[in-house]
Amino acid sequence: MQLSKKKISQRVERQIFNIFYQVIADIRNPQEAKTFLEDILTKAELEALTKRLAVALFLEKGRSYDNIKNTLRVSSATVATVAEQMKKGKGFEIALKKIKAGEWAERWTKRIGKAFKGK
Repeated sequence: MQLSKKKISQRVERQIFNIFYQVIADIRNPQEAKTFLEDILTKAELEALTKRLAVALFLEKGRSYDNIKNTLRVSSATVATVAEQMKKGKGFEIALKKIKAGEWAERWTKRIGKAFKGK
């Protein structure tokens, strides 16, 4: 998608961004998210976003740049950009906390399930 060089008013821009953020916040489950994102993003845009998140996750887990580049088929510039953004912003931090919480919940669900199977 190409962005127009014609600027919209800041008020309208703020309103449409707020609507977009609210829609994201109101999505209730992974299937709704998948349906929404696959409709509004191109396959390339969706792949770029998912790879950037994966880069952040791999960096958080201590993987090397070379390992990330080879595993995800991304450039070193992409890895460096994500690493820099992780230092400056809060977005990846929010996402990684949610991923960690999900991983923790999954591990404990399995442990609890095993404990009840034995009884």
